[in-house]
Amino acid sequence: MSGSTAALLLSGGASSRFGGEPKALANAGERSVIRRMAELCVAREYDPVVVVVGPHRLPIAHELRDSPVRIVDSEEWYEGRTASVQAGLRAIAEDRDVMMWPVDHPFVSTRTLDRLEAAREGDDLAVWFIPTFEGRGGHPILWKPPVRPDLLQLRPDAPMRALLPELGPQVRRVPVDDPGVLASIDTPEEYRASYDAWITRGGD
Repeated sequence: MSGSTAALLLSGGASSRFGGEPKALANAGERSVIRRMAELCVAREYDPVVVVVGPHRLPIAHELRDSPVRIVDSEEWYEGRTASVQAGLRAIAEDRDVMMWPVDHPFVSTRTLDRLEAAREGDDLAVWFIPTFEGRGGHPILWKPPVRPDLLQLRPDAPMRALLPELGPQVRRVPVDDPGVLASIDTPEEYRASYDAWITRGGD
């Protein structure tokens, strides 16, 4: 059901802890992290592939100029991740499942995407799928359409996890053998550690 799934790639922040340079353009082997993420999603036939941008719109759009993705501006990017999610959701049809993948966690294995999709196919109750590594939840997150109204009704500065308690058993935690779901690149030091660990794992 990849074809019934949209990808929502979040790259709307200012990358202030990254030295002001866009994290999206950091190296992931022979391509940037945002290009890696976009190419993986296109190859899986996610449709559409939406890339939400903020103050770094121009360099990110230029990086993806030849990629079949849709660039969406988050006018309230400064409010936080939820504002960017809401901007992206408005560009996606209401009947689509959504793979929400922040650029902060670019070194996720393709096997993790497989596991999330398999969990969705085998669970008719759950609407929110979270990959976990060693008991800790990470990204990307897979949503089914019923969560969309609640996400759009959140304040732009409210954390999305505020919705989890009311969803109860509709939240499915999916164990994966992938430390990349936790590895963040908020700072240059975190990026180097995450990149080195990814390369050691084979760069999948």
